[in-house]
Amino acid sequence: MIEQLREAFESACEKLECNLLEMDGEEDHVHLLMAYPPKLAISVMVNNLKSVSSRRIRRLNTHVPRQSKSAALWSRSYFACSAGGATIETLKEYVQSQATPD
Repeated sequence: MIEQLREAFESACEKLECNLLEMDGEEDHVHLLMAYPPKLAISVMVNNLKSVSSRRIRRLNTHVPRQSKSAALWSRSYFACSAGGATIETLKEYVQSQATPD
């Protein structure tokens, strides 16, 4: 399923003119390292990534149970932070070190 998510995120990124630099995750969340234009609000980017990926995962995996009456796959919350002085390589290593779900 992680590859399906990656494809969904990359598809959404093309339309938003942003780049998915690195992705990994755990059973209940994902870590994304993104490069995006300053004109794009983070909330708009996150909402789009969640919407596109939720639709695709639901379409490809009909066995995934619904957590609520809506078709939403994700919770409404998210965490975003800037990279500060860290290098891209350091950030990629951090994301890669996250456990990949089966």
